Amino acid sequence: MTTVRYAPSPTGRLHLGNARPALLNWFFARSHSGTYILRMDDTDTARSTREFADGIETDLAWLGIKPDALVRQSDRTALYEAAKLKLIESGRLYPAYETEDELDRRRKRARAMGNPPIYDRAALKLTDDDRRKLEAEGRKPHWRFKLDGKPVQFTDLIKGEQTVNTASMSDPVLVREDGSFLYTLPSVVDDIDLGITHVIRGEDHVSNTGTQIEIFEALGGKVPFFAHHNLLTDAEGQGFSKRLGSLSLSDLRESGYESLAVAIMASLTGTSLPIEPSESLDAIAEKLELRMISHGPARFDPAELDTLNARILHAMPYEAALPRLEHLGLASEPLWLANRQNLNRFDDIVEWAKLVTGPVEPVILPEDREFIDLARDMLPAEPWDETTWILWTNALKEKTGRKGKALFLPLRMALTGRHDGPELKALLPLLGRKACQDRLS
Repeated sequence: MTTVRYAPSPTGRLHLGNARPALLNWFFARSHSGTYILRMDDTDTARSTREFADGIETDLAWLGIKPDALVRQSDRTALYEAAKLKLIESGRLYPAYETEDELDRRRKRARAMGNPPIYDRAALKLTDDDRRKLEAEGRKPHWRFKLDGKPVQFTDLIKGEQTVNTASMSDPVLVREDGSFLYTLPSVVDDIDLGITHVIRGEDHVSNTGTQIEIFEALGGKVPFFAHHNLLTDAEGQGFSKRLGSLSLSDLRESGYESLAVAIMASLTGTSLPIEPSESLDAIAEKLELRMISHGPARFDPAELDTLNARILHAMPYEAALPRLEHLGLASEPLWLANRQNLNRFDDIVEWAKLVTGPVEPVILPEDREFIDLARDMLPAEPWDETTWILWTNALKEKTGRKGKALFLPLRMALTGRHDGPELKALLPLLGRKACQDRLS
């Protein structure tokens, strides 16, 4: 059984950048009839809040993602404590007592001597007496994972064969002085416990993978497959940030963007699939494969989102729009079909509907007054349909000799008060003869 997880930290609002792995994991789960787990990485008690966690669930639901299960790391501390003891007993987790200032001085000294600033494992040389003396001074240990210090090889499902040499890395701290856990150990423990088969995440985690594979093996867990995708950046090539509020999903939602447009931009930018309207997330899942994700940057263009959003609305069937139209009190299929080609945001329909419901201030230039009076007098008898406009304008063309813009624009300005708008062949039957007479007068 394929099982994936999306593991956000509830320390801020979701933005386009971290919507990307949420969607890529969702597509993979759907295309493999797998399980999608939402895991809240909320071990950072100082910054994690339930408000942010609830916001993540709201944002994912808006995108169309419905997790099969939700787990919170804050509820799973006993699992991490058990793993900590197992690693201590096997000699892979050891206590270290250096302060951050001491470590910083060592790193600077190493750089000055031309050496890599990695941890020198001084804590492994401490005797029991040394540790007792340090603890008597009030020092509490943090706990480091002892790396094997050898190349770790794995096949990345996006990037291909990868090698991470842990010999060039410091033994990572897995447990802080206060006993709280950093990201790495809980993540591996959860992946083992939840049976995660595929870890799909940003390429900024590639260097972490060597360490995590060693921890998987040290705990006797099955190592999942890894797939590291390119990161979504803004138009200037900068990464998105929760702390800066970069294009948060809640802001995009409040700005009236279609969730499908946002999902397509967040997931298909930087892939070989075109940025174009799709029927649904499931339709994307059927097409997108991990190998289609580029190795180069995935640069987000706000103008492309605007264009895509409009294209989705222009093709939206009435049945799909109906619930929202009912909420706006505009449940009319002819009204929707006549106006959808002019929408940039869904709620634009409110303004365009006024072309039918009014009030409209007709614009009639003095030099067109005689022509408009004639047009009013030549209005066809009802009932009207989409052929009425062409019959009426053909008759006016024959009577006046006007054609093209000189024929159509004065009529549009008089009937709608605008230079632009929906096709008048669709609008005329919605207006009816009486409203057209009044506006032409």
